[in-house]
Amino acid sequence: MRSPAQPRMTIPIRNLYLLFCYAWQKFPEGEAIETGVDEAPDLPNLFARLLVNGANKLVRRGLDRGYQSFVEETRAPRGRMLIDSIIKSQSMRRGAVICAFDELTVDVPQNQVLKATARTLARTRGIDGELAHELGVLVQKLAQVSDIRLSERAFSGMQLSRNSAHYRPLIRLCHLVFRAQVADPDGHSARFADILKDEVVMSAVFEDFLRNFYAHEQRDFRVGREMMSWDATPLEAAADGYLPMMETDITLRSRHQTIVMDAKFYKEMLASRAGPGKVRSGHLYQLYAYLEHAQLRAPHLPCDGALIYPANGDGLSLRYQIRGHEVLVQSVDFTRPWREIHDELLAIPFSFAASNDQGDGRRGAA
Repeated sequence: MRSPAQPRMTIPIRNLYLLFCYAWQKFPEGEAIETGVDEAPDLPNLFARLLVNGANKLVRRGLDRGYQSFVEETRAPRGRMLIDSIIKSQSMRRGAVICAFDELTVDVPQNQVLKATARTLARTRGIDGELAHELGVLVQKLAQVSDIRLSERAFSGMQLSRNSAHYRPLIRLCHLVFRAQVADPDGHSARFADILKDEVVMSAVFEDFLRNFYAHEQRDFRVGREMMSWDATPLEAAADGYLPMMETDITLRSRHQTIVMDAKFYKEMLASRAGPGKVRSGHLYQLYAYLEHAQLRAPHLPCDGALIYPANGDGLSLRYQIRGHEVLVQSVDFTRPWREIHDELLAIPFSFAASNDQGDGRRGAA
């Protein structure tokens, strides 16, 4: 017998846009959104619109440049003359020398990735015709940039300097497009996989979203990801060094309290085999381990935790006391207007008992 189909995660385009903005540290001003976002019918068209808008801004500002090494035979010497090559090729008989030189060029990895992504989106099924034309125009504007084939190596090997940090949101967008592409059998087009179904990809996005949201929207807590070693002693020499490090998704610390948050992008917040759903045990065990170890850094302060899930409708909020830690399991309905989502997320750190009467550092709080 077939198991019932799982409900599809559906989030309005405007909310997806804001979620990705925070995840990519491209913080919107108030609730302002980019031109064309509301008209995007789906994620491929949203990403295409964001790529066109962002890359055109880069072109107007001036594309990032970098030095590349060239070797050429020339009648106008520059750089360093390669004597051995000149002798071997007998270029002097032609009135030329062979030189090696560095030249500043826009043909750098980040621009190559932008161009390749524009080409990929332009041939993706379902892209609006006018938007596909704009992508083609963008490719033409990048005519001095080499054509490459998108690959994981193209992203992992890219190094953005402080001067090119403004490229980072677009490069992360390009990486998502690359991961979502599925080639059609004909080889001439591609289709866009539903990345909202990819819990691995979207969990990473949701984690970055929450961490950056709390870092940007409130002032009471320092926000970051923390690495922690197990509070363990090896009982024999051979056991030393085998325990993995623990890394929290989001840790909020203040003078009064520590809060550890775990971001989980699951279509279903509760696990259910038969009967009523239960909080996922693996998620609860993981959070509890984080809480026990995070408190070791500030043992005099309360250490509380939250499991945060996106919801596709009515949210659910469950609160427990577990061996001295207040634990919140909460789903947030992302189908609502953004202001309601914003306010609910912002209230979570201030909802714990230890936060009461400690002030309110939320942006815009009265």
